[in-house]
Amino acid sequence: MTKFHVIVADEAAGVRAFLAAEALRKAARAKGHSADIEVRTPNGAVDPLPDGAPGADGTLLLIGPLDTMAPELVERADRCMTLDAVLADPDAVFDESGTGPADTAPMAANRRIVAVTSCPTGIAHTFMAAEGLQEGAKRLGHAIRVETQGSVGAGEPLSDAEIAAADVVIIAADREVDRSRFAGKRVFASSTKPAISGGAALIERALAEASVQGDTPAAQDTAQPAAKERTGPYKHLMTGVSFMLPFVVAGGLLIAMAFALGGIDANAEAAEGTLAHALFRIGAEGGFALIVPALAGYIAFSIADRPGIAPGMIGGMLANSLGAGFLGGIVAGFVAGYGVYWLNRVIVLPKNLRGLMPVLVLPVLGTLITGLLMIYAIGAPVALALSAMTEWLRAMQGSSAIVLGLILGAMMAFDMGGPVNKAAYAFGIGALASNIYAPMAAVMAAGMTPPLAAALATRLFAARFSAEEREAGGAAAVLGLAFVTEGAIPFAARDPLRMIPAFIAGASTAGAISMVAGVQLRVPHGGIFVLPIPGAVTHVALYALAIVAGTAVSAALIGLLKRAAPPAATGTPPA
Repeated sequence: MTKFHVIVADEAAGVRAFLAAEALRKAARAKGHSADIEVRTPNGAVDPLPDGAPGADGTLLLIGPLDTMAPELVERADRCMTLDAVLADPDAVFDESGTGPADTAPMAANRRIVAVTSCPTGIAHTFMAAEGLQEGAKRLGHAIRVETQGSVGAGEPLSDAEIAAADVVIIAADREVDRSRFAGKRVFASSTKPAISGGAALIERALAEASVQGDTPAAQDTAQPAAKERTGPYKHLMTGVSFMLPFVVAGGLLIAMAFALGGIDANAEAAEGTLAHALFRIGAEGGFALIVPALAGYIAFSIADRPGIAPGMIGGMLANSLGAGFLGGIVAGFVAGYGVYWLNRVIVLPKNLRGLMPVLVLPVLGTLITGLLMIYAIGAPVALALSAMTEWLRAMQGSSAIVLGLILGAMMAFDMGGPVNKAAYAFGIGALASNIYAPMAAVMAAGMTPPLAAALATRLFAARFSAEEREAGGAAAVLGLAFVTEGAIPFAARDPLRMIPAFIAGASTAGAISMVAGVQLRVPHGGIFVLPIPGAVTHVALYALAIVAGTAVSAALIGLLKRAAPPAATGTPPA
């Protein structure tokens, strides 16, 4: 029989540490060992080790993040493990071979990790994924530096020295990220979701499964086994939308400012020479004119890397001139991207001429193929489809407007930043690019509702929420006002069967009221902060009413559906 002294630490103060301790007690008894187990939480130690322990007569096991343990304990420890490993296989901790769980090694070796996080809009998921990776690395005892590629570019970009010193590169992104600077490094790619829900588990996967990054697009494709989690048309479309978004925001706000200064006739010939007319030209002839080319160019970039940008943008320009608009830009982007991707694999040049491929051969042939297809095969039918959709949207009144508002609202609240939410958002932007402004208003109102409702519910029904949730309510309110739907994710994750239906009901209400009221929104983001800008939103009072009504519906349903929160922890393990 062996005497084990075990310390289980959990900074999150959750039940996982107590579950691990109980599993270890059962495993020790089953193998005929004696185990004293101390559980450490921010509120203090539970079942502390006896006086004098750990002594020289026993085996010391440390479970959890090493940076919370005293250095002398870490040096003295016979084995260090993660909570995940213990919960997965507690019997292996007391294996006679002494090898323990498979992830013991990563706990003992501090690894250097660099990461890049990014999402299509570059706002919430980008930073939530970064936080998840940082917390996961801290738990596992690794050093990490995260570059967030948000809506204003890279925050604190990784240096060449940091990349060179890294043991692994993690890319947690829902859009394509330029990987050329990681050539020769072990790279692991994933969507943002695993980083948000389990940063430690994603890091462990990366250390085990990362592949060496090549220096060509083809090599990049084969070096990322985890990229299958979010690849294909959706990811390419979202990459295009993310790069297009600044053009929509800049153009829309400048047009709104032009109308605020010069009235509805700011673009008329009589206003020529005025500041309002100049602002309108910048927004409409500059910003909005580049929306479709940017969308098409960066869809192609996502598929075929940089050689796809020129064919994609030229295809987008042709889509504009042919009247195919937003839909034509999407088609042009995919045609250009997959066309260049295919050309890159079927054309084989001598080694001394390969440098011509990305700057001459691929852009010229890709543009030729894309342009001819747009002019002779794709442009006309897509233009007809866009015209039909535009007329349908313009003619929407009464019940049809309600239905569209309900659908868009439900999609925005269904997964709060996930694929369904982004599909509704992309639809709103597409309508905006075609000068149809009502769907975008419904989308933003619906997207603001879930976090605002969660915040309101934590105040009206405080007993149904834990102290941590009540504290998070304030942050959710700010995020909701800024149209960051992801602010509701922590509440939905804890109680999805009750919270998500409540969120959907309120968001659908907001979307439907906005559509029926005929509210028009000229910018794709900003939340309540764009309402005071003259010309940015029509029927401001009715729009505010839609948001308030949706928030009230969701909050009331949360109060009806959600059960009372469990009693706060008192330092003893739950029964």
